[in-house]
Amino acid sequence: MEVVLLTALGVGGATVFGSALGFAFKKISHRFSDIVLSFAAGVMLAAAVLGLIVPSLEYGGKYGFIITVAGIFAGALCLNLIDKLVPHLHRLVGAEYEAHSNGSLSRVLLFVTAIAIHNLPEGIAAGVGFGSGNTEQALVIAGGIALQNIPEGMVIIGPMLAAGITPGRTFICAMITGLVEVAGTLIGYFAVTVSQAILPFALAFAGGTMLYVISDEMIPETHHEEVRGVTYSLLVGFCVMLVTDVLLG
Repeated sequence: MEVVLLTALGVGGATVFGSALGFAFKKISHRFSDIVLSFAAGVMLAAAVLGLIVPSLEYGGKYGFIITVAGIFAGALCLNLIDKLVPHLHRLVGAEYEAHSNGSLSRVLLFVTAIAIHNLPEGIAAGVGFGSGNTEQALVIAGGIALQNIPEGMVIIGPMLAAGITPGRTFICAMITGLVEVAGTLIGYFAVTVSQAILPFALAFAGGTMLYVISDEMIPETHHEEVRGVTYSLLVGFCVMLVTDVLLG
């Protein structure tokens, strides 16, 4: 349990660390932002497939592919439902944003909600990995998530400051999103340890949520200017995670 808690704090803290770097490099170009986010998407993609979906198939047995496919779609549909019901800000081209749903909510809350929607499933994925009992594999997943949290934390600072949010509130928002990831890790861990029977489905569910975030948010956000660079950046992120998984797995 101590390892899980320390890892949860590390995963959440990576977002805060990235945010601190974001303050140091406030004027990040859109091109650089796209490249680092695409790298993060590649890391997440590898973590979702290698660390969650493939183990789901292995734990599921002969007909485990049915559970895995169901879990992937359940995770994606769940996040899609949250995306529709919860008011948040969705990034558009450049630094522009559009508000969804309740326009009376403050911009600060909308920013925090948007990032939390993104971070919660990542935390759950890390927790579910520990719930499987394979600590080495779980650490690889958590490490991959933490790795992509750093550049992700960097690129959210500029738009928040540009939206008129004070530096103090911006940093508090970053801390809150990190805590959301810590909570997600603990939720995922306890959900699986309560009943190992749900492990294959839980792994696939977590993988599905991550695939949804990658496809619905991260990739579209990075493909509005120079595309080839961000494509190779995604491949680099994927291969970094692939090599890490092979060396440490």
